[in-house]
Amino acid sequence: INKDECIRIINESQKRAHGFIKEADWIIITLGSAFSYRLTSESLKAFSKENPKITGNGVANCHRAPANWFNKELLSIEKIITLLEDCCSNLVQFNPKLKIIFTISPVRHVRDGVVENNRSKARLLEAVHHVVSMSANLSYFPAYELVIDVLRDHRFYDVDLVHPNYMATEYVLEKFAESFIDDQSRNLMDEVRQIVIARKHKPFQPKTKAHKDFLLSHAERTSILKDKYPFLDLEEELNYFSSASKTL
Repeated sequence: INKDECIRIINESQKRAHGFIKEADWIIITLGSAFSYRLTSESLKAFSKENPKITGNGVANCHRAPANWFNKELLSIEKIITLLEDCCSNLVQFNPKLKIIFTISPVRHVRDGVVENNRSKARLLEAVHHVVSMSANLSYFPAYELVIDVLRDHRFYDVDLVHPNYMATEYVLEKFAESFIDDQSRNLMDEVRQIVIARKHKPFQPKTKAHKDFLLSHAERTSILKDKYPFLDLEEELNYFSSASKTL
């Protein structure tokens, strides 16, 4: 609503992203569609009067603007390869230690049409595999194939039959962990998960000794884990277990 506030928030977000990418070890890039949207010549002329920096390059987001503001184009495989190579080159120049994982979104862009969606995804797949094959710092994780070809059943989709549901995303996350996360870290993930689940547990008999013992044991377990791994942010869980057990 407020232009100055909007610009301030955008700039702060850019600064945070800049700092994050500079320090990151890994970045995951998920591609959704090979369709590109560009401002029409009329729209470009109108907007450039307000902001001379606006060019005819593809837009990042249509912000629900009218469709007649844009021209829609299905990018060629060669064009996608060029764009991805430029992107990776700039990222690695900015942060030489960076490793990049590419994925293709399994969400179908049904508004483009079923045939058009498949053409779009096929071009992304071909381009990504070409780019990944050229560098040891680039990897591909088959999120798209896991959902489309392995799960391949409507029970793994939300009610719109387009977006993967909780069961599907859990399955993909499990396969991702097996591929990219070491055993020690995965064991730690399981321990943290159990503590978070315990924090969300709603007891039927909250004033019983059994529930107090449950809280005390998890307070101790959380404290031990926090001492062992100081980087973990478990303050909320620890405070809950400790304070709740004292009030019983």
